Amino acid sequence: MKRQAFSLISLLSLLLVAGSAIAQSRNVRANVPFSFSVGDTTLPMGTYSIGAISSDAKTLLVQARGGSGVMVGSNAAESLTPASKTKLVFNRYRDQYFLAEIWVEGATLGRRLLKSSREKELSKELAADLTHQPVEVVASLY
Repeated sequence: MKRQAFSLISLLSLLLVAGSAIAQSRNVRANVPFSFSVGDTTLPMGTYSIGAISSDAKTLLVQARGGSGVMVGSNAAESLTPASKTKLVFNRYRDQYFLAEIWVEGATLGRRLLKSSREKELSKELAADLTHQPVEVVASLY
């Protein structure tokens, strides 16, 4: 009986890990209506695709339609409730936007991008200021 229970738990754990890996390896596309920064690079508004370029999804490629791409590091992000939509989340400091998170509809695991030195500087500078706002842009899977 214990062996069957252990086997069942092991199988369910394996399926959960495989499902998480699939959710993290999906590519998303979004039309971003403002210029924004990824790492130390500022990108103009436009349509972008974002996908993992490493098997563990730690390195992402943000690529403009028909343009060059920017690689950025990321960490896993987790939410207790599944994402209600596929979206990109940007941190906004006054008039500057920084790509911060990527979520896929229905998933509780997303990706959180590493902050650039400029974003860290702005977040410290504006810590007492209430102008920091997260901004969401709806995305789609492809």
